[in-house]
Amino acid sequence: MGFQLLLSTLALLVFLSSTNARTSRELLTTGDFDVTCAKYGAKPDSDISEALANAWSDACASTSTSRVIVPNGTYKLKEASFKGPCKAPIELQIQGILQAPRDGNQLSKPDTWIEFAYLNNFTLSGGGTFDGQGEKAWKANTCHKNLKCSSMAINMRFYSVSNSLVKDVVSLNSKNFHVNIIGCEQLTFQHFTVSAPGDSANTDGIHIGRSMGVNITDSNIATGDDCISIGDGTKQLTVTNVTCGPGHGISIGSLGKYQKEDPVSGIHISNCTLSNTTNGVRIKTWPNSPSASTASDIHFENIIMDNVGNPILIDQEYCPWNLCNKQAPSKIKISNVSFKNIRGTSSTPLAVKIACAKGLPCEKVEMSDIDLQYNGNEGSITSQCSNVKPTITGVADTLACATKP
Repeated sequence: MGFQLLLSTLALLVFLSSTNARTSRELLTTGDFDVTCAKYGAKPDSDISEALANAWSDACASTSTSRVIVPNGTYKLKEASFKGPCKAPIELQIQGILQAPRDGNQLSKPDTWIEFAYLNNFTLSGGGTFDGQGEKAWKANTCHKNLKCSSMAINMRFYSVSNSLVKDVVSLNSKNFHVNIIGCEQLTFQHFTVSAPGDSANTDGIHIGRSMGVNITDSNIATGDDCISIGDGTKQLTVTNVTCGPGHGISIGSLGKYQKEDPVSGIHISNCTLSNTTNGVRIKTWPNSPSASTASDIHFENIIMDNVGNPILIDQEYCPWNLCNKQAPSKIKISNVSFKNIRGTSSTPLAVKIACAKGLPCEKVEMSDIDLQYNGNEGSITSQCSNVKPTITGVADTLACATKP
């Protein structure tokens, strides 16, 4: 009897162990919503818009942590809207390539391919690629010089997204801006890649506006416009370890173009490298601003310039294509700005330009440890300042705006 009891006990333990292991495996995958499973039916080289929308709807309704998965492969995606609020933390894991329609007229919203909205505790990950297939659109994009231009599709829009993370994904060849961030809080981009040629029109890498606590770190941005553009209402933005180029640099603004713009403050950009960009780090505001605002507490530190045009620039007469009245000064007050430990080479002889608004001088501007060399043959390196009295230390006379004591 004792031996039979022992055998029975061992058999029960084996059964329970097997059951627990199976249950554990099921729990690990219960929260996964794979768009290629039988329920959703997505297949490579076909449009997965409906399958992805259905998988997202089911995952967003889950009361436990969930994950929508697009496996390796190339998929057509006409458009997508990932909206919350969801009932629990949710992740969208893109492992494959999503391709937008080449013709933007196929989109129900001509200015949006993919949007993320009203989300909290959201993660976008997976190592995949969002391919905007923008080559055709760039040729038709005149928005940089035509205020009445037709809208082009932005690869990814983030609206009212909070406490969330975007990591290890690629935005490729967007028709317009790659990423537009509006009304977000505590949103981080990490190991994020933007890729488009230097002549792709109006393809800002990441644009931020009216958001707080956005972080961009350990990322690589190569595009045809600003690598990062910072619009009105941006507060407490941190940019670290970003490589930019080709592109137009890292820019605050342009500001002062529209009525009732919100102040910009708390901008910290550090440990970045800019290569072969048309501008370096800059603040740009339009003259003849329709209303007053401010840009303050802005700091650029530990920046490497590699063959960069206009490495350090404050331009309060920003007026591309002569679309404004330069005679009326900007109403954007700039204050508490620092440029520290900025080194490398300039592709233009005017390496430092700080042109502040007439009648509204910049205040508390600091330049320290600036070491830039001109690598061209159009004269000697120089600097220019107007309507500002910067504090200058560790800067050669030629870069000190002729204001150094």
